[in-house]
Amino acid sequence: MNAHRMEALTIVAFVVACGLAIGGATAQSSASPHAAGPGQTVTSSGAKKAEEQFKNIQVLKGVPAEEIFPTMQFITASLGVECEFCHVKNAFEKDDKRNKQTARKMMEMMFAINKDNFEGHRAVTCYSCHRGNATPQAIPAVMTEETKPDKSKENVGASAGASENSGPSADQLIDKYVQAVGGAAAIDKVTSRVMKGTIDFGGKSLPIDIYAKEPEKRISFTHMPEGDNVTAFNGQEGWLGTPGHPIREMHGSDLDGASIDADLHLATHLKTMFTEMRVEDPEKVGDRETYVVVGRREAKPPIRLYFDQQSGLLLRLVRYGETALGWMPTQIDYADYKNVDGVQVPLRWTLSRPNGRFTIQIEQMQQNIPIEDDKFAKPAAGNAGVCSLPVSSLWIQSVLVREPTYGETDRCIGPSKSPVFSPLGSQVLPPSCLNGLRYRNCT
Repeated sequence: MNAHRMEALTIVAFVVACGLAIGGATAQSSASPHAAGPGQTVTSSGAKKAEEQFKNIQVLKGVPAEEIFPTMQFITASLGVECEFCHVKNAFEKDDKRNKQTARKMMEMMFAINKDNFEGHRAVTCYSCHRGNATPQAIPAVMTEETKPDKSKENVGASAGASENSGPSADQLIDKYVQAVGGAAAIDKVTSRVMKGTIDFGGKSLPIDIYAKEPEKRISFTHMPEGDNVTAFNGQEGWLGTPGHPIREMHGSDLDGASIDADLHLATHLKTMFTEMRVEDPEKVGDRETYVVVGRREAKPPIRLYFDQQSGLLLRLVRYGETALGWMPTQIDYADYKNVDGVQVPLRWTLSRPNGRFTIQIEQMQQNIPIEDDKFAKPAAGNAGVCSLPVSSLWIQSVLVREPTYGETDRCIGPSKSPVFSPLGSQVLPPSCLNGLRYRNCT
């Protein structure tokens, strides 16, 4: 992938998980958390396999096609490399590069190690040896300064080795969290939320608007110079929109994360999300001591919750995306809690992944205001390359054009079908206005 496309995809992926910690989860995911190889991956009957969608698949045959890109991301994070380390640019199916051949052998070796030594459980992954380096380090490094032992979270799903908890139980910690947020009655009264703020990443700060509505609807617009990055979930489907490119549908772990973000009632839904909960050793988040709860879920990776020991509020959530080679972590830190209509809401959250991080700071928030369902309508399949430009919601058609007199404007065709020119406004065109529409000059 070229640098510009990688940056665009990274930004889109970032916004997928920009959620407030007041939601639950009801989405599908694939694969057992400890599957040792592609032969043990669980797929739905209608899901495409990797070899049915991509060319020249050899080792990862049988893996769901939706897991291929997350699996490639797992490799880049484990080895600290980019796509072209193994792949030929714009011809990913070619075998011209030696590194690609080596990668296949390494995957086969990993599957064999787990099968022969760990009863098929995925105990060893690419990261076990590489640790962010293309070449594993065979010689221990000397100590350059006093360091504290790193408490690894790689085996978060395993119960072996967990110390006996003498403090509050998981149920007690979640009950305290519900009360700290404002109580179940106040939480369940929240039906919608509209937020405006900024998203900061890579030294840039951009405006962002987020709309959420029960049950489990959420859409965000990151306003970029070339148009809006859109991340949406309507309770059943999720998709991502980038200026000049077709919408990309979410699958598997992306849907799982989007559903967690979209549900406004996380605090009251946590207990029903998990089949089992365990309290682990306390840890610090920043300068705050926290209790750590690990919740197991049916056929999905677990979730780690970090509750402030004093306030009871949720300070950190860590979830994991399933890939054919291992779990990809997503960590969300919550801060700047404020009382909004009787409910404590974090106005700042920082999302971190192996490939980057960003922070969202909310500056304006309104709750329980009407939001039309059209706001969360999925664009038609033929509507590739939606620009999502801010225009008046009264206009029903729009194309981006460059006029000699007006400069770059929106040409909007109303019911009278007469062109109307206007500078870019402050509202976003509702998705219902986009059906069947095609834009030109969007790239």
